[in-house]
Amino acid sequence: MSVQSAPADAPSSWRRRATEPELYDFRRPLTLARDHARQLEIVSQRFARMWGTQLAARLRATCSVTFESLALMTYEDFIASLPQPTGVVLCQMDPTRQTALVQMPVATMLVWVDYLFGGTGMGDDREGRELTEIELTVVRDLLQIALDDLHYAFHPLLSATLSVKSVQYSPQFVQAAGAGDGVIVATFALRAGDRTDTAALMLPAESVLQSLRDQSGATQLGPQERAALAAARHELERAVEDVPLDVTVRFAPMTVRPRQVVQLAVGDVLPLGHPASQPLDVVVDGVPLAHATAASHGSRLVCQVVAVEEAAS
Repeated sequence: MSVQSAPADAPSSWRRRATEPELYDFRRPLTLARDHARQLEIVSQRFARMWGTQLAARLRATCSVTFESLALMTYEDFIASLPQPTGVVLCQMDPTRQTALVQMPVATMLVWVDYLFGGTGMGDDREGRELTEIELTVVRDLLQIALDDLHYAFHPLLSATLSVKSVQYSPQFVQAAGAGDGVIVATFALRAGDRTDTAALMLPAESVLQSLRDQSGATQLGPQERAALAAARHELERAVEDVPLDVTVRFAPMTVRPRQVVQLAVGDVLPLGHPASQPLDVVVDGVPLAHATAASHGSRLVCQVVAVEEAAS
């Protein structure tokens, strides 16, 4: 690798900038392709318009949502950028079971509640204020409508449907993804009456970027390439179906003390806490897929499936 030195007659400031190294973290080369960033900005702007419209209709006040910025970063960096405390809404993405986040000040949510209950939108700016049960129910309904709009605006980049799970107030304790996992963060300016705040939407990057890559690849392929890709995918699915898996049928777990484990001997009896009327779990790779009851088939002990987990189907 060659290094080009600054010309002798160059200004001292130019030479200083040319020799100063720029920090770059090779462990986190997070960048968005220009066309991918543009697509995400377009759908984020569409979502912002829809969100602002439904807020104005529900709150019966002057409301608007404006898209501000888009970034690809690690989950650790996203959490570190959030104020403490703040409102963090955990959203479940089905069927992938991943977690998305919507962050905004609790005071913003309380302004919504005030408007819905016929108030003037004053809200409550007390630090550390949390939502009551009634307030949480009202905010959950408003956010669920926004998440439905998000699904519509981001389709087909985001095929999953989102639903509100819970609200947390300390971002550092929210474990929605691995520290080094990539996330896409879109920020919005929320205006309700005279108050304007910033909200952030966090989505797992891999699922969204994979959809963008698939679409980009599909538009560049001809009919023969698409047919070959579909055939290869079909063959891969058939091969995966023949992969052997270890299936475990287990009782409900029990808790014992270390001294009990050390003192185990032949003939000891460990009482199981599993009710006799409760089915056993059928588990593959630690994931419960079905429920079954013990039965016999000739001289063999078998399990009869009585229910299948909805997520597995």
